[in-house]
Amino acid sequence: MMSFSLGQLGLIVLGYLFTLFFTAYAVERGWVPRRWVRHPLVYVFSLGVYASAWAFYGSVGMASHYGYGFLAYYLGISGAFIMSPILLRPLLHITRIYQLSSLADLLAFRYRSRLAGMLVSIFTLAVIIPMLTLQISAVADTLHLLNGDWPATTLAFGFCMVMVLFAVLFGARHVSPREKHEGLVFALAFESLVKLVAILILGGVVLFGVFPQVGGLEQWLTDNQALLVNQQITLQEGPWRTLLIVFFAAAIVMPHMFHVTFTENINTDALKPASWGFPLFLLLMSIAVPPILWAGVYLEVDTPPEYFALGIGLQLQSPLLVMITFLGGLAAASGVMIVMTLATAAMFLNHLVLPFHKPSPRHDFYRWLLWMRRALIAGILLLAYTFYRLLGVDLDLNRLGILAFVAALQFLPGVLGLLYWPKSNRKGFLSGLIVGIVAWLYGMLLPFSAARMGWNPPFTMPAVDESNWHLAAVTAIGLNVLLFVVVSLSTKQKASEISAADACSIDTLSRPSRRPLIAGNSNDVITALSKPLGRYVAEREVYQALTDLDLPSYEDRPYALRRLRARLEANLSGLMGPTVAHDIVTRYLPFQENAELSEDIYQIEQRLEGFHDRLSGLAGELDNLRRYHRQTLERLPMGVCSLADDGEILMWNQAMTELTGIQALQVTGAHLSRLPSTWSGLLQTFVQSESMHEHKKQIDIDGRPRWYSLHKSVIKASGSQPGGIVVLMEDQTETQMLEEELIHSERLASIGRLAAGVAHEIGNPITGIDCLAQNIRYETENPELLEIAGQIQEQTKRVSRILQSLMNFAHAGNHSTEHEPVAIAHVVEEAMQLLRLSKRSQDIEFVNQCDNSTLVLGDPQRLVQVFVNLLSNARDASEAGQKITVSSSADEHQIVIRVIDEGHGIEKDKLDRIFEPFFTTKEVGKGTGLGLSLVYNIIEEHYGHIAIESPVAAERGTCVKVSLPSYQSNEDPEPAV
Repeated sequence: MMSFSLGQLGLIVLGYLFTLFFTAYAVERGWVPRRWVRHPLVYVFSLGVYASAWAFYGSVGMASHYGYGFLAYYLGISGAFIMSPILLRPLLHITRIYQLSSLADLLAFRYRSRLAGMLVSIFTLAVIIPMLTLQISAVADTLHLLNGDWPATTLAFGFCMVMVLFAVLFGARHVSPREKHEGLVFALAFESLVKLVAILILGGVVLFGVFPQVGGLEQWLTDNQALLVNQQITLQEGPWRTLLIVFFAAAIVMPHMFHVTFTENINTDALKPASWGFPLFLLLMSIAVPPILWAGVYLEVDTPPEYFALGIGLQLQSPLLVMITFLGGLAAASGVMIVMTLATAAMFLNHLVLPFHKPSPRHDFYRWLLWMRRALIAGILLLAYTFYRLLGVDLDLNRLGILAFVAALQFLPGVLGLLYWPKSNRKGFLSGLIVGIVAWLYGMLLPFSAARMGWNPPFTMPAVDESNWHLAAVTAIGLNVLLFVVVSLSTKQKASEISAADACSIDTLSRPSRRPLIAGNSNDVITALSKPLGRYVAEREVYQALTDLDLPSYEDRPYALRRLRARLEANLSGLMGPTVAHDIVTRYLPFQENAELSEDIYQIEQRLEGFHDRLSGLAGELDNLRRYHRQTLERLPMGVCSLADDGEILMWNQAMTELTGIQALQVTGAHLSRLPSTWSGLLQTFVQSESMHEHKKQIDIDGRPRWYSLHKSVIKASGSQPGGIVVLMEDQTETQMLEEELIHSERLASIGRLAAGVAHEIGNPITGIDCLAQNIRYETENPELLEIAGQIQEQTKRVSRILQSLMNFAHAGNHSTEHEPVAIAHVVEEAMQLLRLSKRSQDIEFVNQCDNSTLVLGDPQRLVQVFVNLLSNARDASEAGQKITVSSSADEHQIVIRVIDEGHGIEKDKLDRIFEPFFTTKEVGKGTGLGLSLVYNIIEEHYGHIAIESPVAAERGTCVKVSLPSYQSNEDPEPAV
């Protein structure tokens, strides 16, 4: 028979394992593109870890015993994944929210029992020890088949030592025990691909290389039908129904499947393609099993049926086929051993070590956890090797697999009760589990082991073999379910169990209350947790929880502290198990006594969002209605603030954020008193007053007056509905400013009408004075009188110009849409004349440098209004003795007028808002903020453009640049002035 040296086999084993480790290491180092690592196909292939050495070798033995009944191994778990929306997805949701990393975590969390976690961890040994022994036995036996120089037990020990090293490298290299092992998941996907390709290659060789080319397999099956049937138990007589249930449960309760399906899941949406992709993977694996069995019988391979896959290559004298097959079996065994030891070590650490021994807060807690996990990994593999030496050598792969899967089945009632039976309790679960495991020990493990070891116990044991083991399995799970139901119905749940049942049930929603913590802020939380964890660990965990919740490093809102407490418990649960985490949080972060308040509506609504995709029918319609009304309130153009009875803010819509500048996340869960003083004073005063409406309440924001109207409605508590207050707030600032501007405009209009009347009445005497001065000039030759007459005429002309400017300004509102040529120098001069009438302008020098020949198309009265506004702003920004200059320049189509002052300038952050209505840089009460807005509109009406540059030079001064269309004509008409 073909043989391989131990060096060759060792090189293959170590080479494959190093390749697997390098694959994981490359992912951790970022050498593999992220989109590949997180692709759903990687998750689907990583689930292939389920196909262990039993799938690669043992399924052929199952096919030899049960015929097509071997398909139950694949169909059972495929059914669980097809039902993932009602089975796996709810479990993934629970494990992700509460950071539950193992089956013991999940059941201890649901049944609020430290004993439940401990017993599940201990009884998990009944699952993992036969399962690990199966992998060790498969690899040792195949190594022995390929090299008979060394006994299988020695080869098994060497393989176990190698696997200890690689299990530590894969899952216990880093200090943080809570991380996701993306590298491990990618390596498992690679491992699944290797064994799938290996078994398909073997199946292809069998179909096309062993049997004759045309009709050979079909003819051989026809000729040897009796031979195949006689050595098999038919589906009708065999335990196929039990097999289906057993393998269905494996998707949830087997430690390696729980770890990959839930703990290492990064993307919850990956379960959707996995619900059909993983069954397809198992179908491809199963296709090759019957041809391998038939080829082994046809070639009269002298190995046991479970090793026909390797024996075919040996029989065909094909070293390449033997190595491919051996590599596939090694991949199947090593993958499940790594994941199972990692998952079980974490479970033992959380439920068997930490409840009884925690390091002193002065020690490095994280490093202690790391080394403890490494020790547990080594201990678990050595325990499996010990079982292999005692029993596993004498048990075939089929019996080892059945032992492991039937033991795992005992956890299924607790998981289904967790999801679908809120009334189940810990007493029922523990009673059923203990009796089920005892029945498994008595009905399966002892008969299997005693028959192989020749042990005669002092008590009677059932005779169990491949044909009737299912009776013992059904008895064990039947007693388990019976006690689970009876004890749960006959005993009462504790309050903590009811709360946990609400948190886990897919049909109910927990209703948290708004009880405040004794800790008043996040620093108090750190101080409290420093007692059991140490200062360093407490700070790290609190800051991590705050980061997870997107909260600031210092938090004192009651709602935020409740969220922080829940997140800390979840994070600590992932670190040290839910039982220890719950004890620490309950003891060191308690709620205030006698402070039971109403339900936390905001948190309930947040949780409803997580259940949205599970609701259907009437519940789905009601949730859609809730979401619609929520969006209506959020998008309402009026500020809405919902308050609890004690003033805690439950809702803060988008309009409130825009009105106050305070984000909803910053205030939700806080009391009104914790708002900035301006807003807390306004809202608290209104809420505490008896008035239901208050109009135009004035407050100062950034030194500017703002006006708000407030309305409130009181919601009275009734039944389960909590009471509270709803406050509506609307901004009345623009309305108030418009009203003041209208009053101001009406006042200006009255002054304009008065100015027009005064100018008319003064005009007649001025005309008379001018006539008298002219008469003096004509009637005398006296130089002194002539000089006096000239001065009188000059002053009367000045008065006339002032009167004309007043008349023009008084009629500024009566502008027409017809534009005419306007001399810009005359417009600027007229504006300056008006400003010089004010006492505030007496210390300011106005300089008009505009070209008299420069003409623009426009309305002269409106343009005067523009420059009055611009020059008055420049004057207000200037100090006594400074100069304001207006100049003009022309190009082919435009006239550019620049108004330059030497004042304090405008801040850069205000330049973008300078033309907004009601925005002003002046002090309160000295400007309405409408002047430049009006200027902007007038310039737009003239098809021009206005821009502001500030500062102009030496960090001072402002330049306003106005561009207007120039007037060009062959004629020289008299320009409007």
